[in-house]
Amino acid sequence: MTLTGSHLIAGRESAPHGHFYHGVNPATSAKLEPAYADASSNEADEALAAAEGAFDALRLATPETRAALLDAIADEIMALGEPLLERAHAETGLPMARVTGERGRAVGQCKLFAALIRDGSWADARIDHAIPDRQPLPKPDVRRVMMPIGPVVVFGASNFPFAIGVVGTDTVCALVAGCPVVVKGHPAHPGTCEMLGRAVVKALQKVGLPAGSFSLLHGKGTEIGMALVKHPLTQAVGFTGSLRGGRALMDAAAERDHPIPVYAEMGSINPVFVLPGALKERASKIAEGYIGSVTMGVGQFCTNPAIVLGLKGTELKQFVSNAAAHATKVAPQSMLHRGICEAYDAGTAVWRTIDGLELAGQSAAEAKDEATQAACRIFTTTLDVLEANEELRREVFGPCSIITECPTLDDMLRFANSLEGQLTAMIHGTEQDLIDYAPLLRVLEKKVGRLIFNAFATGIEVCPSMHHGGPYPAASHSHFTSIGTASIYRWVRPVCYQGFPDSALPEPLQGKNARQAMRLVDGALTRDDA
Repeated sequence: MTLTGSHLIAGRESAPHGHFYHGVNPATSAKLEPAYADASSNEADEALAAAEGAFDALRLATPETRAALLDAIADEIMALGEPLLERAHAETGLPMARVTGERGRAVGQCKLFAALIRDGSWADARIDHAIPDRQPLPKPDVRRVMMPIGPVVVFGASNFPFAIGVVGTDTVCALVAGCPVVVKGHPAHPGTCEMLGRAVVKALQKVGLPAGSFSLLHGKGTEIGMALVKHPLTQAVGFTGSLRGGRALMDAAAERDHPIPVYAEMGSINPVFVLPGALKERASKIAEGYIGSVTMGVGQFCTNPAIVLGLKGTELKQFVSNAAAHATKVAPQSMLHRGICEAYDAGTAVWRTIDGLELAGQSAAEAKDEATQAACRIFTTTLDVLEANEELRREVFGPCSIITECPTLDDMLRFANSLEGQLTAMIHGTEQDLIDYAPLLRVLEKKVGRLIFNAFATGIEVCPSMHHGGPYPAASHSHFTSIGTASIYRWVRPVCYQGFPDSALPEPLQGKNARQAMRLVDGALTRDDA
């Protein structure tokens, strides 16, 4: 495939113009051709007008047609072959094994949502039959189902070029729900975005759905993103990134004449609580897993364990020693782009100025600046220092973490109560620890979206039960997830029909349950006809 640097607007190319930028290989600092440029407000208008024009055809397409679209997207991704992997590797510095695995995740997500839409149960159809002779008032026939909301804007993430990008969860579940999508590609990997965007364009052509169902706009500045969020045809926004970026989009959406939701996943510090029973049984094994989690993907995961808390004692000291020893063995690796690497170095440099925070261990090898590398850095401190310095409780994106000594369980509980919203929290312990420290679990249930026992949060299983979100500021709305099949509910809303004849109802609400989807009929779940 020959890359052109073009925006892809409803199936046609729009040549770049204005201020140009390039993808950059973080491992070599080499610019990658071709040049890209920020889309204009006119191009945003064109993309969203095309999306609005495609909405009815897309939402009224049969579930089988929309499922076939995702199957076709998966096929087109695989048809891009090695050149796609090579471009993603060059633009992100991620190892070939990682980008290959992530491509598999993106394809798997397409298949997962295709199966979801074919089954039909996701639509949450509810049917309450009329009771005309009910006293003192008759009961009407009332039926409810989820329906798509309209054009959505998706912002691709820097750290997952496939799985949370142009063909990531946000895009594929919006399309299969019946919502046209305008993607704002991430400027750190524009070539990868273009290749994947062309795959979606081909898939739409293959299944005969309108070209306006999908557009891809490039941009390095903030102007085009704000234009898309503020555009009157945009009905919702999906975003994965920093708190600063997500909050800016949330504020812009709230200030519209007709405010819209921004479903933003904005990261967290993901605390780890290592309880006494676990430290006595397997401190070395936990320390090894901890360093593996901290350094996975050069620490560039929103579920990176940034703070560990354990009770003061010899077992915790041994844990620190083991973790420091493992950290020295971790070779520095290239980060996604220079901006992330500079922010990582700046953040840990600030940490080093804080009295009472000590560097316990770090990569033995020096990080190479010309290769945009980051070294693992593990710090230790006490709870009073952690509580007194707010900057230690902010996310520093990269392979660093702080092990914190707590005097008592009450102190640990106090810290847990002070936490802002988090994506995850991890508890390492025994079954007896869970009984003895039950109050800690009760506190964390109010603070996080996902609780993990005897494992680490990095490496998310994409499945119906997964919840990747949490109370603010981890996410903009704790009810919704950006990973797993429940993520489709960001792009739909309930519509209720009262008193309609069967022939005029949407297919999921008709008496004949053609696809044998699970429905709630007169208060009972069933796959039978109604």
